[in-house]
Parts: sequence; C-alpha cells; structure tokens
Amino acid sequence: MTVPGGFFRSLADIDALERTPYEEAIPARTTYGLIARAAQRFGDRTAFAYLASGELDAVAQRISYAALLAQIHRAANLFRSLGVGRNDAVAILAPNVPSTQYALWGAQVAGRACPINFMLQPDHIAALLKASGAKVVVALGPHPQLDVWGTVARVPGIGDFKVLRIGEGALSASAASAASSDSFEAALAAQPDQLQFDPQLSHESIAALFHTGGTTGAPKLVQHTHGNEAHTAWFAHQFYGFDEHTVEINGFPLFHVAGAFVYGLSLLAIGAAQLLPTVTGMRNAAFMRNYWKFCEREKVTALACVPTILAGLCNLPVDADISSVRVAYTGGSPLPHELASRFEASTGIAVRNILGMTECAGLVSIEPVGAARVPGSAGLRLPYSQVKAVKWRGDSVQLDEPCGAGETGVIVLRGPNVSPGYTDAARNSGMFEGGWLISGDLGHIDANGYIHVTGRAKDVIIRGSHNIDPGLVEEAFLAHPAVAMCAVVGEPDAHSGEVPVAFVTLKPGMEVTGDAVLAAVSPQVYERPATPRRVVVLDALPLTAIGKVFKPALRLKAIELKLLEVLSPIAGPRSLDVSSTEGGTAVRISGDADEALVQRLRDALGAIAVRVSFAFDHQPPVASHSSTSGNRS
Repeated sequence: MTVPGGFFRSLADIDALERTPYEEAIPARTTYGLIARAAQRFGDRTAFAYLASGELDAVAQRISYAALLAQIHRAANLFRSLGVGRNDAVAILAPNVPSTQYALWGAQVAGRACPINFMLQPDHIAALLKASGAKVVVALGPHPQLDVWGTVARVPGIGDFKVLRIGEGALSASAASAASSDSFEAALAAQPDQLQFDPQLSHESIAALFHTGGTTGAPKLVQHTHGNEAHTAWFAHQFYGFDEHTVEINGFPLFHVAGAFVYGLSLLAIGAAQLLPTVTGMRNAAFMRNYWKFCEREKVTALACVPTILAGLCNLPVDADISSVRVAYTGGSPLPHELASRFEASTGIAVRNILGMTECAGLVSIEPVGAARVPGSAGLRLPYSQVKAVKWRGDSVQLDEPCGAGETGVIVLRGPNVSPGYTDAARNSGMFEGGWLISGDLGHIDANGYIHVTGRAKDVIIRGSHNIDPGLVEEAFLAHPAVAMCAVVGEPDAHSGEVPVAFVTLKPGMEVTGDAVLAAVSPQVYERPATPRRVVVLDALPLTAIGKVFKPALRLKAIELKLLEVLSPIAGPRSLDVSSTEGGTAVRISGDADEALVQRLRDALGAIAVRVSFAFDHQPPVASHSSTSGNRS
C-alpha cells in the first residue's frame, strides 16, 4: 500500500501509511522475497546494465530480473553445496559487478553474506574472515585495473577457505592459468536455476554481516536481519519517487550499505534498473569524463551520489541531453546548501539528501523528492520507525530527555531497520541502548519532522569547556566563492585542549591563500570560539572508498602541522619529519642524537595532549613525550 499519489511528500503521508498494519504495508520481509517478487512481476525488465569500460563505445551487459533470480538460485545452491549453512558466512571481496550481486543475494539465501572492503590490509581481512564464520570466499580474480586478487593472496590463512574467483574482465592466458582457485561463474553454471533446498527464511533470520568502524582496529561486524534490509529497501522508493521505469547510476561498492541497499536493493525491490559503471565505479576516469553522455545514452533518471561526487559533477560541463534525469540523491555526510544549490543551478537536476548508518541497514531518513528541498535537512524518518534528538552530556546520551523542536542533541532511533547488534555483543554498549540505536550524530528535528544533522558527537571540538560543532563552521566556509569543499577538525592546543582548524579545497581556476579565506570567512562563523586557528588549502581532501571525507586523516594532519609549528624553531637548522604511527606521532630529527635537544622539545610541547616519540637519523628512539592532559572526549 502507498499513500494517495503514490509517494511521500510530508510527515503526514508517513503517519497515514502507519495506520495500515505493518505486514500489509510491505510485500515481503526478506531480501530474497523482494527480489523474487520483482522477478515475477518484471521478469523481462533490466535489473543491471554493466559497463566493462568507461568509454562511450562500451556495450552494456544487460541482466534481466528473470536472469538475476536464476543466478541467485544457482549461487545459493552452490554455497549450500560447499557446506554453507544458516549460521555460516560467505565473504565477498569484489567490486559492484553482476557476479558480485549474485554472490551477495545468493549468500543471504544459503547463509549469511559478509561483503568486505578489499582495500583493507590483509591482516584485517583475515580477522574479519575469522570473526564472520566464513566458509567460502568469493573474490575478483586477476584484473588489470583492480588488484583484489593480489590482496587476497596475502591474507594470512586464506588457504583454509574455499576461494571462488570472479572472472570479470579479459584475463591473459598466463594470469588465468596462474589463478589457483575455482571460477565462480563456472561453478554457477553447473548449478540448477531453481533452489534445491528450503532456505527457511524469516524477517528475523540474519542475512548479512557488514563491517564498520574504519579501517583499523579489531573487527566490528554489524548483523543485519532480512527484516532490517527489506524494510529500508521497500520504503525507500516512496521517498525517492522511483518505480520500475527508473534507471539509476549505482557506482558504489557492495561492501558499503549505500551500494547494497540505499541505492541497490531499493531498486531491485521495485523492478527498476541500475547502471553499474566498471570495476572501479565512480573512480573510473573515462566513465566520469563521459558521465553526462552515458546519462543520455542509457536514459538515466536518477543519480546516486555523495557530496564529493556532486562537487565533482558541478565542475563537469553538461555536454549531453540530460532531460531524463529527475533527481540526484546524496548521503554519507551532511549536504552543504551551497553545494546543492550550485548543482541544481548548473544541471537543472533536483538534489535530495539521505541520512543512514550501517547499523540500521543504511537508512535513517530520506528527503522526499515530492517536496521542496529543505536546506540542511536529511529528510523524514522511515515509516514505522521513531527518530528523536536527545540531550547529550559529555560522552553520554540521555534517552529519557528528548530535545524540543529545533534543539540540538544526539539523534537516536528505533524501528524495523535497526540491527540486533554487533556479532560481538560487548561492543553494543553505547550504541544499542534500551531498544534505541545511538547514531552519534549531532542535530535536531524541526517542527515539520525534518531531521537536521550538523556534525558528529565524537567530532565535536572541545575548546576549553566550550563545545564547537564543526558542521556549522564548515557551512560558513562553503559559502566562500572560492571554496569547493571544507572539513573542520580539532588541532591540539596546550591552553585550550584543542582548537578548530579548517582544511579546504578550491574550485577550478581559483587561487587564494588559506589566510585570505580565513580573513573573509571569520566574520561569518557562528560564534567567535568556533573560528579556526588556521586554514590549510589542499589539492584534495582524503576520502573513504565511497567518497566521504575521512576526518581521522585530517586530525593526524592537524597534529603534524601543530608539532612542526611548535618544534621547528627549537630544532633550529635540523630538519624534522613528522609522521603518524599506531601508537601516536613520530618525530625524526636529522643528524646525530642529542638528548639535550630532546628535552627542550619535550618542554616545548608542555600540556599538548599528544603522544610523541623522538628519534634521530643516526640513533634509535631515545625519548618520548606523553601527556594525557587536555580536555577531550
């Protein structure tokens, strides 16, 4: 059932739908059920159009819904034949190509899917394989553009798993003969195209394990039930305004919830088509060069983005007929109003925003295309869920103290999309509390039910005892005519604990110094303590695999800049090389060891709360500086 008119336009439409019993509002509560239903209704329609190349002469490989379902059946049969049961996992290390799709959804029928970021270090991949309970690994075979196979070969203990090789791309005879594991496609072809077992799936069955929490540290796997993933997938289209005639570009990896559910299963659930742009996705230079021409050729109606992709497309001349494109959906990080307005003005395509988390199968809220864009908003909550802002004190949330309309707090939620927790239940504390998922996002909910995210609670910069929301500072910089992107993080400070520092990139053709940008923007920053100490102009901001700004790398850069500023005058003619290490920050000093110099350097650091080790070119480490002072949460 959908609301009158078919799509959501306001919170009232969501409220109206919720008067329908949940079981009547969703046609299937498993991922397999949703895809099977779409295949029954739209068997001949295209599910995927895959481009092996980003050049315009590339012929798309088209997979129908009927063919997709048959391949999912084959994959499920294959995994079950290899001993994968309901509580076992299939680990998947491969880009968003058709065979990876078969593996992802087939694994959820036979057991559990565990898509893994193939850009992780081999040791971390090994830990995830162990934590997931994987029995089978499906990985991209040797490929000239993406060396996943080389990474997999270096994973400790990989020989203990059955490894299946996705044969995407033309392999040389030598590469093919060197591949020591079985062909995934050949193994699929040997299986029947109908299920050979009863999967006994329910909405409570664990469908997948998704890793989260960055690229370092111990494995952290989120459990998704079939009900979690089905919920986000089904109700998304009523915000998006999508139907079976939608054609969307999905260049996101399947190890991220954006590629798998937000822009993936949500399309498969309704019989729509996804254009998959090469093994390297949106990082493919040729595809990005021809982006608008592919939109015209494939009659694309919707774009799947993050803000950094929007910024890049703003700088790409529109050299094709893109009148078919109705909307660009973006998420992953707050959407700057200035960026959205610039994109809409340069392309004529509406922009709408999304808020999501791995811990709730990718979606918290969506901005409906059927209503005007609300600047700073991440949209309305999903149906049959609850979202509220609650008071935040230091490092703890007060679930029984909701914020009023427009009052900033930490966003929390509960509903059918919320995961039952991590595989390691000890990690649930502070994230899954009293039936609520603690998002960690700072923001508020306005009088119309729109959710506004202004930053991350853990990203809050604490200057003395003053809390600074970096998102609000970034907004001021993004209004500067020369600034393309901005990220604000904390820089260590002996007096205040930390102070803001801004990293920016410039629009093409713009030349301006960091000092000039700071002078122009300072009067517009929302409060004086939030004004950054410095502005650093970079060629590019560090990004995650899906194009989100990776702030941990910028925090390390801020530490390095601060140390150079403090220590260089004392080091005199000696050169300093500052680098980040697992245990803190390392400072290498040119020349011979000098313990007196180290003592002066240590004294200069004073109360700066950064762990630093000192070493000389001609001697192993001779001293270290460690301080736990400063006010930081």
